[in-house]
Amino acid sequence: MTETPTPDVDAVVVGAGFAGLYQLHLLRQQGFTTRVFETGAGVGGTWYWNRYPGARCDVESIYYSYSFSPELDQEWTWSERYAAQPEILRYLQHVAERFDLEKDITFSTRVTAAVWDDAARFWQVTTDGGETVTARFVVMASGVLSKAKAPEVPGLDSFSGRVLHTSAWPHEGVDLSGLRVAVIGTGSSGIQAIPRIAEEAGSLTVFQRTPSYAMPAWNRPMEPDEVAQIKSGLVEQRAAQRYTVAGMINTSPEHAALDLDPEEVEATFQRAWDAGGLGSMLSTFTDVAVNPAANELVSDFVRRKIAEIVDDPETAEALTPRAHGLGTKRPCLDTGFYAAFNRPNVDLVDLARHPLESITPAGIRTADGEREFDVIVLATGFDAVTGSLLAVDFQGRDGLRLSEAWSEAPYSLLGLAVAGFPNLFTITGPLSPGILTNIVTTIEHDVEWVTETMLHLREHGIETIEATEQAQREWAEHVTMLSGYTLYPTANSWYLGANVPGKPRVFLAYVAGLASYRRHVEEVVADGYRGFTLGERALSSATA
Repeated sequence: MTETPTPDVDAVVVGAGFAGLYQLHLLRQQGFTTRVFETGAGVGGTWYWNRYPGARCDVESIYYSYSFSPELDQEWTWSERYAAQPEILRYLQHVAERFDLEKDITFSTRVTAAVWDDAARFWQVTTDGGETVTARFVVMASGVLSKAKAPEVPGLDSFSGRVLHTSAWPHEGVDLSGLRVAVIGTGSSGIQAIPRIAEEAGSLTVFQRTPSYAMPAWNRPMEPDEVAQIKSGLVEQRAAQRYTVAGMINTSPEHAALDLDPEEVEATFQRAWDAGGLGSMLSTFTDVAVNPAANELVSDFVRRKIAEIVDDPETAEALTPRAHGLGTKRPCLDTGFYAAFNRPNVDLVDLARHPLESITPAGIRTADGEREFDVIVLATGFDAVTGSLLAVDFQGRDGLRLSEAWSEAPYSLLGLAVAGFPNLFTITGPLSPGILTNIVTTIEHDVEWVTETMLHLREHGIETIEATEQAQREWAEHVTMLSGYTLYPTANSWYLGANVPGKPRVFLAYVAGLASYRRHVEEVVADGYRGFTLGERALSSATA
Protein backbone atom coordinates (compact mmCIF):
# COMPACT_ATOMS: atom_id res chain seq x y z
CA MET A 1 0.00 0.00 0.00
CA THR A 2 1.41 3.39 -1.06
CA GLU A 3 1.59 5.99 1.68
CA THR A 4 0.10 9.40 1.05
CA PRO A 5 2.93 11.95 0.82
CA THR A 6 3.22 14.53 3.57
CA PRO A 7 3.02 18.17 2.49
CA ASP A 8 5.87 20.56 3.23
CA VAL A 9 3.65 22.73 5.45
CA ASP A 10 0.14 22.74 6.78
CA ALA A 11 -0.71 26.08 5.18
CA VAL A 12 0.50 28.57 2.62
CA VAL A 13 -0.79 32.09 3.23
CA VAL A 14 -0.67 34.61 0.38
CA GLY A 15 -0.20 38.19 1.55
CA ALA A 16 1.33 39.88 4.60
CA GLY A 17 -1.10 42.70 5.26
CA PHE A 18 -3.71 42.84 8.02
CA ALA A 19 -5.15 39.43 7.05
CA GLY A 20 -1.93 37.56 6.39
CA LEU A 21 -0.18 38.68 9.56
CA TYR A 22 -3.08 37.72 11.80
CA GLN A 23 -3.56 34.42 9.98
CA LEU A 24 0.09 33.52 10.48
CA HIS A 25 -0.09 34.47 14.16
CA LEU A 26 -3.14 32.30 14.86
CA LEU A 27 -1.98 29.29 12.86
CA ARG A 28 1.39 29.33 14.55
CA GLN A 29 -0.30 29.56 17.96
CA GLN A 30 -2.22 26.37 17.14
CA GLY A 31 0.85 24.49 15.96
CA PHE A 32 0.21 24.63 12.22
CA THR A 33 3.36 24.94 10.11
CA THR A 34 2.91 27.93 7.83
CA ARG A 35 4.66 29.74 4.99
CA VAL A 36 3.60 33.27 4.02
CA PHE A 37 4.48 34.68 0.60
CA GLU A 38 4.37 38.45 0.08
CA THR A 39 4.98 40.31 -3.17
CA GLY A 40 6.33 43.37 -1.38
CA ALA A 41 9.72 43.70 0.27
CA GLY A 42 8.09 44.17 3.69
CA VAL A 43 4.86 43.65 5.61
CA GLY A 44 1.85 45.89 5.15
CA GLY A 45 -0.05 44.68 2.10
CA THR A 46 -2.15 47.60 0.86
CA TRP A 47 -0.29 49.93 3.19
CA TYR A 48 3.09 48.81 1.87
CA TRP A 49 2.17 49.73 -1.70
CA ASN A 50 -0.17 52.72 -1.40
CA ARG A 51 2.28 55.48 -0.46
CA TYR A 52 0.80 58.25 -2.57
CA PRO A 53 0.51 61.73 -1.03
CA GLY A 54 -2.50 61.89 1.28
CA ALA A 55 -3.00 58.14 1.65
CA ARG A 56 -4.75 57.38 4.94
CA CYS A 57 -7.46 55.14 6.36
CA ASP A 58 -11.08 56.23 6.07
CA VAL A 59 -12.19 54.41 9.21
CA GLU A 60 -11.16 55.89 12.54
CA SER A 61 -7.76 54.45 13.40
CA ILE A 62 -8.77 53.15 16.80
CA TYR A 63 -11.18 50.79 15.02
CA TYR A 64 -9.06 50.30 11.90
CA SER A 65 -6.66 48.13 13.87
CA TYR A 66 -6.49 44.70 15.44
CA SER A 67 -8.80 43.87 18.33
CA PHE A 68 -7.40 40.42 19.20
CA SER A 69 -4.79 41.67 21.69
CA PRO A 70 -5.77 44.00 24.56
CA GLU A 71 -2.07 44.45 25.31
CA LEU A 72 -1.43 45.65 21.74
CA ASP A 73 -4.35 48.07 22.05
CA GLN A 74 -2.90 49.58 25.20
CA GLU A 75 0.69 49.90 24.03
CA TRP A 76 -0.07 51.50 20.65
CA THR A 77 -1.37 55.08 20.47
CA TRP A 78 -2.65 56.57 17.23
CA SER A 79 -1.62 60.17 16.60
CA GLU A 80 -4.64 61.15 14.49
CA ARG A 81 -8.31 60.35 14.16
CA TYR A 82 -7.57 58.99 10.67
CA ALA A 83 -3.95 57.85 10.51
CA ALA A 84 -1.88 58.39 7.38
CA GLN A 85 -0.15 55.58 5.48
CA PRO A 86 3.27 55.89 7.16
CA GLU A 87 1.73 55.46 10.61
CA ILE A 88 -0.43 52.50 9.57
CA LEU A 89 2.62 50.84 8.04
CA ARG A 90 4.61 51.43 11.25
CA TYR A 91 1.76 49.82 13.20
CA LEU A 92 1.83 46.70 11.03
CA GLN A 93 5.62 46.56 11.26
CA HIS A 94 5.27 46.80 15.05
CA VAL A 95 2.77 43.91 15.04
CA ALA A 96 5.11 41.77 12.93
CA GLU A 97 8.01 42.49 15.29
CA ARG A 98 6.00 42.10 18.48
CA PHE A 99 4.75 38.64 17.50
CA ASP A 100 7.97 37.61 15.69
CA LEU A 101 6.17 36.98 12.40
CA GLU A 102 8.72 37.85 9.75
CA LYS A 103 10.73 34.66 10.17
CA ASP A 104 7.93 32.73 8.43
CA ILE A 105 7.38 35.29 5.61
CA THR A 106 9.11 35.11 2.24
CA PHE A 107 9.19 38.64 0.82
CA SER A 108 9.55 39.91 -2.75
CA THR A 109 7.89 36.71 -3.93
CA ARG A 110 4.67 36.32 -5.87
CA VAL A 111 2.58 33.15 -5.84
CA THR A 112 1.83 32.46 -9.49
CA ALA A 113 -0.02 29.15 -9.45
CA ALA A 114 -1.56 26.52 -7.19
CA VAL A 115 -2.62 23.04 -8.35
CA TRP A 116 -4.73 20.67 -6.28
CA ASP A 117 -3.38 17.12 -6.07
CA ASP A 118 -6.47 15.04 -5.40
CA ALA A 119 -4.56 11.82 -4.71
CA ALA A 120 -2.24 13.46 -2.18
CA ARG A 121 -4.97 15.82 -0.93
CA PHE A 122 -2.80 18.91 -0.87
CA TRP A 123 -1.90 21.96 -2.97
CA GLN A 124 1.25 22.41 -5.03
CA VAL A 125 2.02 26.12 -4.82
CA THR A 126 4.47 27.74 -7.26
CA THR A 127 6.17 31.12 -6.92
CA ASP A 128 7.73 33.48 -9.44
CA GLY A 129 11.11 32.51 -8.01
CA GLY A 130 10.62 28.94 -9.18
CA GLU A 131 9.97 27.45 -5.74
CA THR A 132 7.24 24.83 -5.33
CA VAL A 133 5.77 24.26 -1.88
CA THR A 134 3.16 21.65 -1.01
CA ALA A 135 0.53 22.61 1.57
CA ARG A 136 -2.62 21.03 2.94
CA PHE A 137 -4.36 24.43 2.89
CA VAL A 138 -4.01 27.68 0.97
CA VAL A 139 -5.31 30.89 2.53
CA MET A 140 -5.71 33.86 0.21
CA ALA A 141 -5.07 36.95 2.34
CA SER A 142 -4.25 39.04 -0.72
CA GLY A 143 -6.69 41.89 -0.12
CA VAL A 144 -9.85 43.20 -1.78
CA LEU A 145 -8.16 46.30 -3.24
CA SER A 146 -4.72 45.15 -4.29
CA LYS A 147 -4.93 44.39 -8.01
CA ALA A 148 -4.46 47.77 -9.69
CA LYS A 149 -6.49 48.65 -12.76
CA ALA A 150 -4.93 50.68 -15.57
CA PRO A 151 -7.07 53.11 -17.59
CA GLU A 152 -8.45 51.89 -20.90
CA VAL A 153 -6.78 54.72 -22.78
CA PRO A 154 -4.58 54.30 -25.86
CA GLY A 155 -1.10 55.76 -26.03
CA LEU A 156 -0.03 55.50 -22.40
CA ASP A 157 3.34 54.03 -23.35
CA SER A 158 4.00 56.95 -25.70
CA PHE A 159 4.06 59.59 -22.96
CA SER A 160 7.52 61.15 -22.70
CA GLY A 161 7.10 62.27 -19.10
CA ARG A 162 6.69 60.21 -15.93
CA VAL A 163 3.66 57.98 -15.29
CA LEU A 164 2.78 57.10 -11.68
CA HIS A 165 0.04 54.91 -10.22
CA THR A 166 -1.29 55.67 -6.77
CA SER A 167 -1.14 51.96 -5.85
CA ALA A 168 2.57 51.69 -6.70
CA TRP A 169 3.94 55.05 -5.59
CA PRO A 170 7.76 55.17 -5.47
CA HIS A 171 8.99 54.45 -1.96
CA GLU A 172 11.57 57.19 -2.19
CA GLY A 173 8.81 59.72 -2.84
CA VAL A 174 8.35 62.03 -5.81
CA ASP A 175 9.25 65.72 -6.04
CA LEU A 176 6.44 67.42 -7.97
CA SER A 177 7.55 70.96 -7.18
CA GLY A 178 6.77 73.31 -10.04
CA LEU A 179 5.73 70.50 -12.40
CA ARG A 180 2.68 70.28 -14.63
CA VAL A 181 0.77 67.33 -13.17
CA ALA A 182 -2.32 65.48 -14.39
CA VAL A 183 -4.39 63.20 -12.17
CA ILE A 184 -6.78 60.79 -13.87
CA GLY A 185 -9.48 59.59 -11.49
CA THR A 186 -11.55 60.99 -8.63
CA GLY A 187 -12.30 57.88 -6.62
CA SER A 188 -10.99 57.39 -3.10
CA SER A 189 -7.28 57.46 -4.01
CA GLY A 190 -7.65 60.52 -6.22
CA ILE A 191 -9.70 62.37 -3.63
CA GLN A 192 -6.97 61.78 -1.04
CA ALA A 193 -4.05 62.59 -3.35
CA ILE A 194 -5.35 65.66 -5.17
CA PRO A 195 -5.21 68.15 -2.24
CA ARG A 196 -1.62 67.15 -1.41
CA ILE A 197 -0.45 67.23 -5.01
CA ALA A 198 -2.10 70.62 -5.48
CA GLU A 199 -0.01 72.06 -2.66
CA GLU A 200 3.22 71.00 -4.36
CA ALA A 201 2.72 71.02 -8.13
CA GLY A 202 3.17 74.05 -10.31
CA SER A 203 -0.16 73.22 -11.90
CA LEU A 204 -2.60 70.36 -11.45
CA THR A 205 -5.26 69.26 -13.92
CA VAL A 206 -7.77 66.69 -12.70
CA PHE A 207 -9.48 64.46 -15.27
CA GLN A 208 -12.79 63.20 -13.91
CA ARG A 209 -15.05 60.64 -15.53
CA THR A 210 -17.59 60.25 -12.72
CA PRO A 211 -17.87 62.52 -9.68
CA SER A 212 -17.88 60.99 -6.20
CA TYR A 213 -19.58 61.91 -2.95
CA ALA A 214 -17.07 62.78 -0.23
CA MET A 215 -17.91 63.28 3.44
CA PRO A 216 -15.79 65.58 5.61
CA ALA A 217 -13.20 63.75 7.70
CA TRP A 218 -12.54 66.60 10.13
CA ASN A 219 -9.27 64.83 10.82
CA ARG A 220 -7.35 66.03 13.88
CA PRO A 221 -4.71 64.95 16.37
CA MET A 222 -5.81 62.66 19.17
CA GLU A 223 -5.61 64.42 22.55
CA PRO A 224 -4.01 62.49 25.46
CA ASP A 225 -7.12 62.72 27.65
CA GLU A 226 -9.26 61.46 24.79
CA VAL A 227 -6.92 58.54 24.15
CA ALA A 228 -6.91 57.60 27.83
CA GLN A 229 -10.69 57.63 27.97
CA ILE A 230 -11.02 55.49 24.84
CA LYS A 231 -8.46 52.96 26.07
CA SER A 232 -10.20 52.62 29.42
CA GLY A 233 -13.25 51.10 27.71
CA LEU A 234 -11.61 49.52 24.70
CA VAL A 235 -12.07 45.88 25.69
CA GLU A 236 -15.83 46.33 25.82
CA GLN A 237 -15.88 48.40 22.63
CA ARG A 238 -13.85 45.82 20.76
CA ALA A 239 -16.28 43.06 21.70
CA ALA A 240 -19.22 45.22 20.69
CA GLN A 241 -17.86 46.30 17.31
CA ARG A 242 -17.69 42.67 16.17
CA TYR A 243 -21.47 42.53 16.33
CA THR A 244 -22.35 45.79 14.62
CA VAL A 245 -23.54 46.30 11.06
CA ALA A 246 -20.32 47.84 9.76
CA GLY A 247 -17.74 46.66 12.30
CA MET A 248 -17.55 50.07 13.96
CA ILE A 249 -19.10 51.63 17.04
CA ASN A 250 -21.76 54.07 15.93
CA THR A 251 -25.38 54.83 16.62
CA SER A 252 -27.95 52.97 14.54
CA PRO A 253 -30.73 55.15 13.10
CA GLU A 254 -34.18 54.83 14.62
CA HIS A 255 -36.38 56.80 12.23
CA ALA A 256 -37.11 56.97 8.53
CA ALA A 257 -36.40 60.29 6.87
CA LEU A 258 -39.73 60.25 5.06
CA ASP A 259 -41.58 60.00 8.38
CA LEU A 260 -40.20 63.28 9.76
CA ASP A 261 -40.60 66.99 9.07
CA PRO A 262 -38.16 68.43 6.51
CA GLU A 263 -36.68 70.75 9.16
CA GLU A 264 -35.85 67.82 11.44
CA VAL A 265 -34.36 65.85 8.55
CA GLU A 266 -32.18 68.81 7.55
CA ALA A 267 -30.99 69.32 11.13
CA THR A 268 -30.08 65.62 11.40
CA PHE A 269 -28.10 65.77 8.17
CA GLN A 270 -26.26 68.85 9.42
CA ARG A 271 -25.28 67.15 12.69
CA ALA A 272 -23.97 64.17 10.76
CA TRP A 273 -22.00 66.44 8.42
CA ASP A 274 -20.51 68.30 11.38
CA ALA A 275 -19.51 64.98 13.01
CA GLY A 276 -17.84 63.78 9.83
CA GLY A 277 -16.83 60.27 8.92
CA LEU A 278 -17.37 57.80 6.12
CA GLY A 279 -20.77 56.54 7.22
CA SER A 280 -22.02 59.69 8.90
CA MET A 281 -24.66 60.63 6.34
CA LEU A 282 -25.71 57.05 5.61
CA SER A 283 -26.30 56.41 9.33
CA THR A 284 -28.84 59.19 9.72
CA PHE A 285 -32.06 57.38 8.85
CA THR A 286 -33.26 53.84 8.27
CA ASP A 287 -34.45 54.45 4.72
CA VAL A 288 -31.59 56.33 3.03
CA ALA A 289 -30.00 53.15 1.65
CA VAL A 290 -33.21 51.50 0.49
CA ASN A 291 -35.74 54.20 -0.49
CA PRO A 292 -34.98 56.33 -3.57
CA ALA A 293 -36.88 59.34 -2.21
CA ALA A 294 -35.04 59.24 1.13
CA ASN A 295 -31.72 58.74 -0.62
CA GLU A 296 -32.41 61.76 -2.79
CA LEU A 297 -32.82 63.86 0.36
CA VAL A 298 -29.40 62.95 1.73
CA SER A 299 -27.78 63.10 -1.72
CA ASP A 300 -29.17 66.58 -2.31
CA PHE A 301 -27.85 67.73 1.06
CA VAL A 302 -24.31 66.69 0.10
CA ARG A 303 -24.69 68.26 -3.34
CA ARG A 304 -25.60 71.56 -1.71
CA LYS A 305 -22.51 71.31 0.50
CA ILE A 306 -20.31 70.85 -2.56
CA ALA A 307 -21.79 74.01 -4.05
CA GLU A 308 -21.03 75.89 -0.82
CA ILE A 309 -17.37 74.77 -0.76
CA VAL A 310 -16.39 75.16 -4.42
CA ASP A 311 -16.30 78.80 -5.53
CA ASP A 312 -16.74 78.38 -9.29
CA PRO A 313 -20.32 77.25 -10.05
CA GLU A 314 -19.35 75.39 -13.23
CA THR A 315 -16.61 73.47 -11.44
CA ALA A 316 -18.91 72.75 -8.49
CA GLU A 317 -21.55 71.37 -10.82
CA ALA A 318 -19.03 69.13 -12.57
CA LEU A 319 -17.92 67.76 -9.17
CA THR A 320 -21.52 67.07 -8.15
CA PRO A 321 -22.82 63.49 -8.59
CA ARG A 322 -26.28 63.41 -10.11
CA ALA A 323 -26.42 60.07 -11.90
CA HIS A 324 -26.21 58.00 -8.71
CA GLY A 325 -27.27 58.33 -5.11
CA LEU A 326 -25.09 58.68 -2.03
CA GLY A 327 -23.73 55.32 -0.90
CA THR A 328 -24.53 53.39 -4.08
CA LYS A 329 -20.87 53.81 -5.00
CA ARG A 330 -18.13 53.80 -2.42
CA PRO A 331 -18.34 57.08 -0.46
CA CYS A 332 -15.07 58.86 0.24
CA LEU A 333 -13.58 61.06 2.95
CA ASP A 334 -12.78 64.67 2.13
CA THR A 335 -9.66 66.21 3.59
CA GLY A 336 -9.45 69.33 1.43
CA PHE A 337 -10.57 67.72 -1.85
CA TYR A 338 -13.39 70.09 -2.80
CA ALA A 339 -11.53 73.13 -1.48
CA ALA A 340 -8.51 72.25 -3.66
CA PHE A 341 -10.45 73.37 -6.72
CA ASN A 342 -10.49 76.93 -5.34
CA ARG A 343 -6.73 77.09 -5.80
CA PRO A 344 -5.52 79.06 -8.85
CA ASN A 345 -3.21 76.23 -9.92
CA VAL A 346 -5.94 73.55 -10.08
CA ASP A 347 -8.22 72.86 -13.06
CA LEU A 348 -10.88 70.24 -13.67
CA VAL A 349 -11.58 68.51 -16.98
CA ASP A 350 -15.03 66.92 -17.04
CA LEU A 351 -14.63 63.82 -19.20
CA ALA A 352 -18.41 63.47 -19.42
CA ARG A 353 -18.36 66.65 -21.55
CA HIS A 354 -14.92 66.24 -23.12
CA PRO A 355 -14.10 62.51 -23.42
CA LEU A 356 -10.52 61.38 -23.05
CA GLU A 357 -9.20 60.29 -26.44
CA SER A 358 -5.57 59.34 -25.91
CA ILE A 359 -2.32 59.83 -24.09
CA THR A 360 0.18 61.59 -26.36
CA PRO A 361 3.96 61.98 -26.09
CA ALA A 362 3.37 65.46 -24.67
CA GLY A 363 0.32 64.89 -22.50
CA ILE A 364 -3.39 64.09 -22.72
CA ARG A 365 -5.79 64.67 -25.59
CA THR A 366 -9.50 65.06 -24.93
CA ALA A 367 -12.32 66.02 -27.27
CA ASP A 368 -11.62 69.72 -26.63
CA GLY A 369 -7.87 69.58 -27.34
CA GLU A 370 -4.48 68.51 -26.01
CA ARG A 371 -2.90 69.52 -22.70
CA GLU A 372 0.79 69.10 -21.96
CA PHE A 373 2.17 67.61 -18.73
CA ASP A 374 5.38 66.55 -17.04
CA VAL A 375 3.75 63.86 -14.88
CA ILE A 376 0.59 61.79 -15.21
CA VAL A 377 -0.81 60.21 -12.03
CA LEU A 378 -3.20 57.30 -12.52
CA ALA A 379 -5.75 57.08 -9.73
CA THR A 380 -7.79 54.60 -11.72
CA GLY A 381 -8.69 52.14 -9.00
CA PHE A 382 -8.62 48.37 -8.66
CA ASP A 383 -9.99 45.13 -9.97
CA ALA A 384 -11.69 44.74 -6.63
CA VAL A 385 -12.27 41.60 -4.56
CA THR A 386 -11.61 39.03 -7.30
CA GLY A 387 -8.61 40.57 -9.05
CA SER A 388 -5.97 39.41 -6.59
CA LEU A 389 -7.53 35.92 -6.38
CA LEU A 390 -7.54 35.46 -10.15
CA ALA A 391 -3.95 36.69 -10.32
CA VAL A 392 -3.00 33.21 -9.08
CA ASP A 393 -3.59 30.40 -11.58
CA PHE A 394 -5.63 28.09 -9.35
CA GLN A 395 -6.43 24.61 -10.66
CA GLY A 396 -8.82 22.70 -8.44
CA ARG A 397 -10.47 19.31 -8.78
CA ASP A 398 -10.17 17.76 -12.26
CA GLY A 399 -8.04 20.66 -13.45
CA LEU A 400 -10.84 23.23 -13.05
CA ARG A 401 -9.36 26.71 -13.17
CA LEU A 402 -10.72 29.43 -10.92
CA SER A 403 -10.92 31.73 -13.94
CA GLU A 404 -13.21 29.15 -15.59
CA ALA A 405 -15.30 28.63 -12.48
CA TRP A 406 -15.82 32.38 -12.27
CA SER A 407 -16.26 33.07 -15.98
CA GLU A 408 -19.95 33.91 -15.52
CA ALA A 409 -19.97 34.99 -11.87
CA PRO A 410 -17.51 34.94 -8.93
CA TYR A 411 -19.55 32.69 -6.67
CA SER A 412 -18.31 31.50 -3.31
CA LEU A 413 -19.81 30.12 -0.12
CA LEU A 414 -19.89 32.78 2.60
CA GLY A 415 -17.03 34.57 0.84
CA LEU A 416 -14.76 31.94 2.41
CA ALA A 417 -14.64 28.91 0.09
CA VAL A 418 -15.25 27.99 -3.56
CA ALA A 419 -16.82 24.78 -4.84
CA GLY A 420 -14.30 22.65 -6.72
CA PHE A 421 -11.34 24.04 -4.76
CA PRO A 422 -10.82 21.98 -1.59
CA ASN A 423 -8.90 23.48 1.33
CA LEU A 424 -8.77 26.91 -0.32
CA PHE A 425 -9.90 29.77 1.91
CA THR A 426 -10.53 33.32 0.73
CA ILE A 427 -10.38 36.03 3.40
CA THR A 428 -13.12 38.63 2.72
CA GLY A 429 -13.75 36.95 -0.62
CA PRO A 430 -16.63 37.65 -3.00
CA LEU A 431 -20.10 37.59 -1.40
CA SER A 432 -18.79 38.35 2.09
CA PRO A 433 -19.69 41.64 3.84
CA GLY A 434 -16.06 42.79 3.81
CA ILE A 435 -16.13 45.71 1.37
CA LEU A 436 -19.16 47.28 3.08
CA THR A 437 -17.61 47.13 6.56
CA ASN A 438 -14.57 48.12 8.53
CA ILE A 439 -12.43 45.60 6.67
CA VAL A 440 -10.11 44.90 9.62
CA THR A 441 -12.99 43.72 11.81
CA THR A 442 -14.27 41.43 9.07
CA ILE A 443 -10.74 40.15 8.41
CA GLU A 444 -10.43 39.12 12.06
CA HIS A 445 -13.68 37.16 11.83
CA ASP A 446 -12.60 35.34 8.68
CA VAL A 447 -9.10 34.54 9.93
CA GLU A 448 -10.49 33.16 13.17
CA TRP A 449 -13.02 31.05 11.25
CA VAL A 450 -10.28 29.60 9.05
CA THR A 451 -8.18 28.74 12.08
CA GLU A 452 -11.08 27.17 13.96
CA THR A 453 -12.04 25.18 10.87
CA MET A 454 -8.51 23.83 10.42
CA LEU A 455 -8.49 22.86 14.11
CA HIS A 456 -11.83 21.06 13.68
CA LEU A 457 -10.49 19.08 10.74
CA ARG A 458 -7.31 18.16 12.58
CA GLU A 459 -9.13 17.08 15.71
CA HIS A 460 -11.52 14.86 13.71
CA GLY A 461 -8.93 13.40 11.34
CA ILE A 462 -10.53 15.03 8.28
CA GLU A 463 -8.18 16.05 5.49
CA THR A 464 -10.40 18.17 3.23
CA ILE A 465 -13.20 20.70 3.34
CA GLU A 466 -14.99 21.99 0.26
CA ALA A 467 -18.06 24.09 -0.49
CA THR A 468 -20.84 22.25 -2.28
CA GLU A 469 -22.14 23.59 -5.60
CA GLN A 470 -25.70 23.71 -4.31
CA ALA A 471 -24.85 25.63 -1.13
CA GLN A 472 -22.65 28.05 -3.06
CA ARG A 473 -25.40 28.73 -5.60
CA GLU A 474 -28.00 29.23 -2.88
CA TRP A 475 -25.71 31.60 -0.97
CA ALA A 476 -25.15 33.62 -4.16
CA GLU A 477 -28.89 33.81 -4.73
CA HIS A 478 -29.41 34.89 -1.13
CA VAL A 479 -26.78 37.65 -1.41
CA THR A 480 -28.26 38.86 -4.71
CA MET A 481 -31.75 38.87 -3.27
CA LEU A 482 -30.66 40.96 -0.27
CA SER A 483 -28.82 43.48 -2.46
CA GLY A 484 -32.02 43.89 -4.48
CA TYR A 485 -33.73 45.39 -1.45
CA THR A 486 -31.18 48.20 -1.46
CA LEU A 487 -30.11 50.91 -3.90
CA TYR A 488 -26.61 49.45 -4.36
CA PRO A 489 -27.32 47.76 -7.70
CA THR A 490 -28.60 51.02 -9.23
CA ALA A 491 -25.08 52.40 -9.79
CA ASN A 492 -22.28 51.20 -12.06
CA SER A 493 -19.78 50.74 -9.27
CA TRP A 494 -16.80 48.51 -8.54
CA TYR A 495 -19.11 46.82 -6.03
CA LEU A 496 -20.58 45.24 -9.18
CA GLY A 497 -17.33 44.94 -11.09
CA ALA A 498 -18.56 47.65 -13.46
CA ASN A 499 -15.18 49.44 -13.54
CA VAL A 500 -13.42 46.53 -15.27
CA PRO A 501 -14.38 45.83 -18.92
CA GLY A 502 -15.57 42.26 -19.36
CA LYS A 503 -15.86 41.50 -15.65
CA PRO A 504 -19.09 39.65 -14.74
CA ARG A 505 -21.70 41.99 -13.25
CA VAL A 506 -22.47 40.54 -9.83
CA PHE A 507 -22.97 42.48 -6.62
CA LEU A 508 -19.93 41.36 -4.65
CA ALA A 509 -21.03 41.90 -1.05
CA TYR A 510 -23.44 40.61 1.58
CA VAL A 511 -25.44 43.71 2.50
CA ALA A 512 -27.11 42.64 5.76
CA GLY A 513 -24.06 43.61 7.80
CA LEU A 514 -21.29 42.00 9.79
CA ALA A 515 -23.36 41.04 12.84
CA SER A 516 -25.92 39.21 10.72
CA TYR A 517 -23.15 37.51 8.76
CA ARG A 518 -21.33 36.38 11.90
CA ARG A 519 -24.49 34.83 13.30
CA HIS A 520 -25.14 33.09 10.00
CA VAL A 521 -21.64 31.59 9.90
CA GLU A 522 -21.96 30.51 13.54
CA GLU A 523 -25.17 28.65 12.67
CA VAL A 524 -23.48 26.92 9.73
CA VAL A 525 -20.66 25.68 11.96
CA ALA A 526 -23.03 24.64 14.74
CA ASP A 527 -24.92 22.54 12.19
CA GLY A 528 -21.81 20.56 11.34
CA TYR A 529 -20.51 22.85 8.60
CA ARG A 530 -23.76 22.81 6.68
CA GLY A 531 -23.16 23.40 3.00
CA PHE A 532 -19.64 21.98 3.05
CA THR A 533 -18.22 18.57 2.22
CA LEU A 534 -15.92 17.35 5.00
CA GLY A 535 -13.84 14.56 3.59
CA GLU A 536 -16.46 12.36 1.97
CA ARG A 537 -19.28 13.73 4.13
CA ALA A 538 -21.54 16.31 2.43
CA LEU A 539 -24.18 18.33 4.27
CA SER A 540 -27.07 20.27 2.78
CA SER A 541 -27.34 23.97 2.00
CA ALA A 542 -25.57 26.58 4.12
CA THR A 543 -28.55 28.91 3.73
CA ALA A 544 -31.13 26.43 5.01
